[in-house]
Amino acid sequence: MAARVERTEHAVMLGGGLLNLKAAFALLERGLKVTLAVYSPEVLSQLMEPDDALLIRRALDDAGLTVTTGVAASGIKADAAGVTGVTLDNGRELPCQMVCIGKGVRPNVEFLEGSGVQVDGGIVADRNTGTGLPDIYAAGDVAVTHEPVSRKPIMTALWTNAVEMGRCAGMNMAGVKTAYSGTFGILNATQVADKPFVAMGVVHTAKGDWEIHRKATATTFSKLVFDPEGTRLVGAVFVGDITNAGLYRHVIREKMDVAGFKREIIEHRLHYGHFTR
Repeated sequence: MAARVERTEHAVMLGGGLLNLKAAFALLERGLKVTLAVYSPEVLSQLMEPDDALLIRRALDDAGLTVTTGVAASGIKADAAGVTGVTLDNGRELPCQMVCIGKGVRPNVEFLEGSGVQVDGGIVADRNTGTGLPDIYAAGDVAVTHEPVSRKPIMTALWTNAVEMGRCAGMNMAGVKTAYSGTFGILNATQVADKPFVAMGVVHTAKGDWEIHRKATATTFSKLVFDPEGTRLVGAVFVGDITNAGLYRHVIREKMDVAGFKREIIEHRLHYGHFTR
């Protein structure tokens, strides 16, 4: 890929997820023109809703990244020298010399067919990371576990979850029965362009009777999601200012009653003092 960059003027990225955005900025820094073709209504659709991503989208535009949403690639053209262009499903042609595809993660589980291991997209693991077969455990990107907020089955490709799940599996392999606390469906903290952001817990709120609080300024955005009763924080998105984001994660994971400090949560004023007695 590094060698190809030297012969590339325009790169097209298929997919608007975090890895593709990181790759896009690496190519921008090498002096390439970069176009992001995104099927979803907005970038980072797995981490936040379209309106929540407006500040990030603005930062992408300001950085010189061209973003086209609501489109998919219908074909990739090439000649003997390599890629020459991408055809979008709206008929548009994008001449380019490089294509990067970042469209999610799918575990390789085909070899398990007939093994007795239950597979539902990934390997289904119980609360102790067991597979139902003696001495066989599943952890990491390949495992289907439970989400602690919604309590529904989930499979994610996040390093933080893989580390904790692997620790749990290792303990059980060593004979120490250990329950896995659950996989956060969303838990990402990073920086895109000049915007740090974090997304955790329930962030897609179109379905469900959630209590939602949003606040936007010229440089920051916050979204706090509470359960229907308004007594428990279940999700959060911060863009621009991610101060004490770990505390919000703790409140969500521990399913804490927030009645005593809900206003501080909404106003992004949560601090360690709220956890001391």
